[in-house]
Amino acid sequence: MNFFLETLRFIALYIYFTLEAFVLLFIPVRKKNVVGEIVLITGAGSGIGRLMALKFARLGATLVLWDINLEGNKETAKLARKNGAARVYDYICDCSKRQEIYQTADQVKKEVGDVSILINNAGIVTGKKFLDCPDLLIEKTIEVNTTAHFWTVKAFLPAMVASNHGHVVTIASSAGLIGVTGLADYCASKFAAVGFAESLAVELLSMGKTGIKSTIVCPYFINTGMFDGCQTKWPRVLPILDAEYAAEKIVSAVLRDQMYVYIPRSIYFFSAVKSILSAKLFFIAGDYVGAFHFMDKFRGRTKTISDKISGSNNKNSKLT
Repeated sequence: MNFFLETLRFIALYIYFTLEAFVLLFIPVRKKNVVGEIVLITGAGSGIGRLMALKFARLGATLVLWDINLEGNKETAKLARKNGAARVYDYICDCSKRQEIYQTADQVKKEVGDVSILINNAGIVTGKKFLDCPDLLIEKTIEVNTTAHFWTVKAFLPAMVASNHGHVVTIASSAGLIGVTGLADYCASKFAAVGFAESLAVELLSMGKTGIKSTIVCPYFINTGMFDGCQTKWPRVLPILDAEYAAEKIVSAVLRDQMYVYIPRSIYFFSAVKSILSAKLFFIAGDYVGAFHFMDKFRGRTKTISDKISGSNNKNSKLT
């Protein structure tokens, strides 16, 4: 196909999909049925992971719950059964360890079946300025927030490709779009997670695997305790998100095969503005919205990340 025809095709598709997006603002996409789908959620023992599990339980999905916290994961499984899930399987898995991910994945395939909806949700945050952050915590942040996605996807994607059916959900962060003071390692890990998810989606599309969907979620701080103490300068524009609200938005997006989910919607604006402002204007804007001081009063969960990591060998500490 020559340049003229390629360009004409591009313009036609651009107009078509722009009109489609406008129409869908008023007529939402019909939600897909997930009854019987095998949904695996990492970091399911608490927070957003638990809330998403309960929502998929009510929708009739088969749940596979992964977490490093035995008690938390068991509690999520118990609540999921109370919420209508007929089949719930919980596994202890340290998502910072590649071989443990592969071993647990093999166990899931034998005991449950092929995962059709993979939700990479497990994550940790240190909340320290870069020079104050120990090397071990930086490594752990990258291992859990980024490279774990590589191994879970590599474990479960082949079955999705074979059937041309599946969904990969990446719970990233708005910190994966814009750098924030006090979150250098976290931002790096989430930027990488977004890049991986986007590249994977393009790769699958180029393979003609249109039945495998991708959803990339970039929320602002969520009130789950993980970012306890974080502050927002303008709560009407960038509110600390209610966990139930965030979980509902994420699950709804998955059911509609929505690729990008930025919560709140103001994140779309800030992400777009970043690409057109000069560096100086961008930093001024960042100061204006409080990005230099989001983490000044960060406390995180009661138990420190260092304690969680040192206790991870006993399988009873939480990284999510």
